[in-house]
Amino acid sequence: MDVTPQEPPKSPDSTEPPLEPPGIRPAPLGPVSPGPDPAVLPPLSLRTKLRRAAMGAVAGAVLVTGAVVAVPDEDEKKSAPPPAPGPVSRALKARDMGSPASLSDLTALLGDRQEWVGTHPADAPSWALLGTAYVEWGQRSADAAYFGRAEQALKRSLDVVPGEKGNTAAWVGLATLANARHDFVTAKKWGEKVRARQPKQWNVYPALIDAYNGLGDYKSANTAVEKFTALHSGAPALIRTAQSYRDRGRRKDALTSARAAADRATTPAQKAECLHLLGELAWERGEPGEAVAQYSAALRTDRASHPSLAGRAGALVALGRTAEAERDYKAALADLPRPEYMLALGELYESLGRDEDARNQYTQLGQALARDDGQGVDNALLRGRFETDHGDPATAAKLLKAEWARSHRSAEVADALGWALHRSGDSSSALKYATQAVDTGGRNAAYVAHLGAIQQRLKDYGAARRSLGEALLTNPHFSPLEGPAAQKALDALASPSAGGPEGR
Repeated sequence: MDVTPQEPPKSPDSTEPPLEPPGIRPAPLGPVSPGPDPAVLPPLSLRTKLRRAAMGAVAGAVLVTGAVVAVPDEDEKKSAPPPAPGPVSRALKARDMGSPASLSDLTALLGDRQEWVGTHPADAPSWALLGTAYVEWGQRSADAAYFGRAEQALKRSLDVVPGEKGNTAAWVGLATLANARHDFVTAKKWGEKVRARQPKQWNVYPALIDAYNGLGDYKSANTAVEKFTALHSGAPALIRTAQSYRDRGRRKDALTSARAAADRATTPAQKAECLHLLGELAWERGEPGEAVAQYSAALRTDRASHPSLAGRAGALVALGRTAEAERDYKAALADLPRPEYMLALGELYESLGRDEDARNQYTQLGQALARDDGQGVDNALLRGRFETDHGDPATAAKLLKAEWARSHRSAEVADALGWALHRSGDSSSALKYATQAVDTGGRNAAYVAHLGAIQQRLKDYGAARRSLGEALLTNPHFSPLEGPAAQKALDALASPSAGGPEGR
């Protein structure tokens, strides 16, 4: 994905951010620079851009995936000089604490390691650090082209020092990369290799948590969360604990842990991540006003919290403030063009009757998914969701069955597969997947509504009323398209003549 370089914005003040705040975009991938082994060195254009970005004062954040590289070992300390006080040092400190670095500090670290490996190609730890940082850049820019650079750097690190000889930092990086590509089987493989050799290496557990969640192995994910919190503390551990509670439907416990994480956050980037999570929890409880407040607080803390712009947009839709929601979605997409945001904006347009705008948005979504396909990203789940509601449900069912066969059996995949089967006319087969999604997905309102629609089609009217009622009670605005449809179905079921015998 081509992006236009721009200079970093100045640090935000304490006032309310505009709906379209400035942000940083990574420089486009360019030709590789000359020097030792040009096949794996980073692009010159990015190196130059990062050097410039490191000089600016930027309020930015890298979303914590938890899968950061290991604390530098003795070989790294011998091969690479200690960083001078400043952004590189701050980025390394954040990494070692499992906290998000500001975007300006991360760019400085990237530039520093790129310069270093250009003249020290045998420094395995620096290659591992650079590769993991490339993964973060790819995630921050929603540009999967950087994942290829990450893979090159991580493999170069392992060529110099194999993982079996102590280079577990590169293995953690590969687990992080696999999770970013939604290849959870591979992420699990690399993460478990690290855990088998170094069970007390805390920074491998977030990668394992993500992998287990992607596979639907929630028991192992919860065990990994417990191990992570036993080995690590502070906001990162509390964030993971809150997310684990949320996934199990323990909303009050999730809220308590998320608030504790926000209280213990030590940097603006980390604070914004906690506030974003509080916004998500409020949204899932059906409190869009509170969600808007939390997402806005995240943006005041860190203007680079682009996911908070997208989250706020969804909450604004629920409040009927659709013009502001559209601006937020567009602002988020300008700096973080994630396909899921494209789908959300398209569905907003569709709900407003702006069919041409919706079609244009869906075309952009298709192009983004095609680009990701070329970079090894598995977007079968999102593609399946799109095909189910806006394309060919039979194609979606086939795609999602293949995903299930790959052991990607999360609640998200179970829900999407059940809904695709239902929409393609096979509601009987859909029921078991929809039931599993509800049972393992924390009673997500969308999942429960899908189950209710399937139960209605199968003439289990009493169960359908209960499911649709629960979904709308939890979050009546869970989707600008499906929320009204669920309400209409429930209204129809309220009449015994329309919905079958009462209590059936």
